[in-house]
Amino acid sequence: MSTDEAGEMTETARVWLVERTYSDDEQNLIILTYATPDGERDFRKERALTSYTGDHRETPVSMEVEVGNLGTVDDEETRERYASEAERMREKHAPDATL
Repeated sequence: MSTDEAGEMTETARVWLVERTYSDDEQNLIILTYATPDGERDFRKERALTSYTGDHRETPVSMEVEVGNLGTVDDEETRERYASEAERMREKHAPDATL
């Protein structure tokens, strides 16, 4: 649970970085995919490659996301891959670590 801008409690879930890909549609765009530890829910965040220059190029290994902003991972193989990668990230990094 966390507090939103209006001071109301919202349900959140911790998600872990499980995939980084380049966008096929947009140039200079990286898509970061975060997933819940069970791999069943995901959250996608887009970043411009130019945001990786200078002092602010760090990528969080995990984040708290409002449950309403999570998508559902329908493909079983993808769920298993996300769960495996989330577990690996949890074992190697503290929740507030960056890459």
